[in-house]
Amino acid sequence: MDTGMGWLDFNTFLELALGISLSAAAGFRVFVPLLVLSLAAVFGHFDLPTNLDWAESPQALAVFAAACALEIGGYYIPWFDTVLDTVATPAAILAGTVVSAALIDPSMAPVAQWTLAFVAGGGTAGLTKMLTNILRVASTAISGGLTNPILATIELGLAIALSVLAITLPLVGLFLAVLVLGIAVQRLWQFLRKLPKPSPEADSGAAVSSVELGNGSGE
Repeated sequence: MDTGMGWLDFNTFLELALGISLSAAAGFRVFVPLLVLSLAAVFGHFDLPTNLDWAESPQALAVFAAACALEIGGYYIPWFDTVLDTVATPAAILAGTVVSAALIDPSMAPVAQWTLAFVAGGGTAGLTKMLTNILRVASTAISGGLTNPILATIELGLAIALSVLAITLPLVGLFLAVLVLGIAVQRLWQFLRKLPKPSPEADSGAAVSSVELGNGSGE
């Protein structure tokens, strides 16, 4: 009996694992997973879906290589790396969503396809990017940016590892991506808990001021 859930097969699971791994890599470096995908396709080691045929050309490979070099270099420039994060964050979410949508079975309904891509791909890239943003801000505050190149190197290594594993060993890549997401959620929760909260005294003082202001205007 056809339940209408035929898209939940093992191949689709592998495609989703590939998309999540590449999205996590995009959270570390936006263009690294695109460059690895293009490299693997151009040299015949990976057959890209029809939706990603545009990446399977020497021209696309050259563009990704140049963009990747600029992005990597930018994170080794003091203070500019923090500014670059503001641009890279929405770019990573967009890249994760688009790549995941292109890798998911095209027979799926477009609404389901893009919703799944945004949640799984864009969400993964966004969480990973927020983790790197938090770590970079902490590194800049503690060392004045002196340890940021070390962090940038670790991020680059993780982006390359996740991208390569996504293509060669997608289940291992998925495991590493889930591990990174777990760390990201934990660090984000710790960061939110440390944010200053308005004190009850301040709230009561503001309320008293409002009452006094109202009484004064009514006299």
